[in-house]
Amino acid sequence: MPTIDIYLDQIEENVKKMLQICQKNDIKLTGVVKGAAGDQRVMQSFMDAGLTSIGDSRLKNIIALRQMGYEKEVILLRLPALSEIDDVIKYVDISLVSEVKTCRYLSDLAQKIGKKAGIIVMVDVGDLREGVLPEELIEFFAEIIKLPSLEIKGLGTNVGCYGGVLPTVKNTQKIIELKDRLENEFKLKLPMLSGGNTATTKLIEQGKLPAGINHLRVGEGLLQGTDITHQREIDYLNSYNFQLSAEIIELKEKPSLPTGEIGCDAFGNQPEFIDKGIRRRAILAVGRQDTEIEGLIPVLAGVQVLGASSDHLLVDVTDLAEEIQVGDKMRFYLNYSAMLRAMTSPYLAKQYHAK
Repeated sequence: MPTIDIYLDQIEENVKKMLQICQKNDIKLTGVVKGAAGDQRVMQSFMDAGLTSIGDSRLKNIIALRQMGYEKEVILLRLPALSEIDDVIKYVDISLVSEVKTCRYLSDLAQKIGKKAGIIVMVDVGDLREGVLPEELIEFFAEIIKLPSLEIKGLGTNVGCYGGVLPTVKNTQKIIELKDRLENEFKLKLPMLSGGNTATTKLIEQGKLPAGINHLRVGEGLLQGTDITHQREIDYLNSYNFQLSAEIIELKEKPSLPTGEIGCDAFGNQPEFIDKGIRRRAILAVGRQDTEIEGLIPVLAGVQVLGASSDHLLVDVTDLAEEIQVGDKMRFYLNYSAMLRAMTSPYLAKQYHAK
């Protein structure tokens, strides 16, 4: 059975380091655990590191976190679905919102049970994922400030996750300017400015994060020590703390070009091949149903990922110096997307490593 190795001690160390950096810059850190798909050992490592705010996009994971005994702040990172409002009110402290209708549902239910529903209003500064457009923010606030039992914590923004827009001084500064305008317009206080995610840590490192940004939601950096938006490893963090190993089930020399008329593969893609002559190839017992194949990074030099079907991974091992045979296991580092899919696969065994 293919295995995913999870290095809990390295993850905990990452959380502690990022906490120190954020505290030094007067920033509150929410540790995002969604990439680990609700894994309780990973969530426990966040708690053990001293985090007082944890975020996830899936209510199922948040409920599991509460059942573990976590009583501190929980932030729902995906915009609440109206069908989930009961559980949102019950288990979540702060929700990210961008729809007036959602705010009304939160307000109505919170009022019925005598509770406050905390919200961060998301602003779209260009990445085109969630958020109210800046020019529509005054109208949005004019509607939601009327709602009882709604506690508006502040403003937030997100970049890098959909459109690949990089966090900059300009687009991050935008929510500070909008905060000032809203506070003047409506005579209110917006204490929290949630300025981004792992990609935003680069602005901190460069000393360019605009003053006033006092909250970050960081997941990839803590879990993997990487920043895929900037295509980098974060040099002060432990990297690739999730690794995949799979068994070799075939090892043969074969042509590098298929024989016959080429159509589409099992996923509807038109494959392209380069004729490199006869090559030594291994097939491993793992596939696209288990992970993001394009996010696999071979640990051994001389191994090249060729492609995969749903449950077969093909690699070229012609240039591999080590001797291998059928039955051996081959190991890969996982980027964030490969880790995310691997952690949701029921076909991968998990092995935990801690001091």
